[in-house]
Amino acid sequence: MTAVRYAQMPQIHLHAEPGDYAQRVLLPGDPNRARRIAERFDGGAEAVEAGETRLVNENRGMLGFTGTYEGQPVSVQTTGMGTPSLSIVVEELLRLGASELIRVGTCGAIAPGLKAGDLVIASSAAATDGATQTYLHGEPYAPAPDFVLTDALYHAAQAADIPVRVGQVASVDVFYNPDQDYARRWRERGVLAFEMEASALFYLAARAGVRAAALLTVSDVLSDEVGSEESYLPPGELNAAVERMITLALSVQTLDPDKEATG
Repeated sequence: MTAVRYAQMPQIHLHAEPGDYAQRVLLPGDPNRARRIAERFDGGAEAVEAGETRLVNENRGMLGFTGTYEGQPVSVQTTGMGTPSLSIVVEELLRLGASELIRVGTCGAIAPGLKAGDLVIASSAAATDGATQTYLHGEPYAPAPDFVLTDALYHAAQAADIPVRVGQVASVDVFYNPDQDYARRWRERGVLAFEMEASALFYLAARAGVRAAALLTVSDVLSDEVGSEESYLPPGELNAAVERMITLALSVQTLDPDKEATG
């Protein structure tokens, strides 16, 4: 695969320069989660407060930090909700030198057996969103993550005795979908869960020739018996499940440390 070559230019949304981000970037949708992840970097919350873990972007509340984890450079950058917002962030991160992107977000489970608090690793993402379809001009395409990174995440989960489900997700634009049989139709196609960003992430990474993967915590369940609002995890339980996901994402290392820029 031939990587896309980006010209160096000022970034409109991420107010950062080349070298401000590590090659490896975790991508939560929520800025509060971005700060929580940064506080897991070497030095903890004290390093964030002292500026040792650097705040490299806060434009529009899209917090981004760069530090190290177990001595290796790593960044975290908020994407916002949905593929239009994520696409802007990822396009600019690629221009700034990112080469390994891991989405760490939440999803709504629709597959039998999945429950709130479980962890899903996406093996592909049905592109039902508008942004990915715009990139593709409506042409058929199957957005998929990088195998090496996805495989590393799976085996890291196995080593840590963290149960995961691996399979297809669907990236959607509408959270409160009024279609009564929408979840049933996608469940019958073997889709595990709905989420809102992975399809564009996988497409943009593949186009650029870089690695991407998606780790998703099940925040709620959509079934014939229960809906999102009834099944959504209480904040404390959701935070605990998200922390397990963050630990897994931080534990994976596929880049060559000798080639990683420290920023």
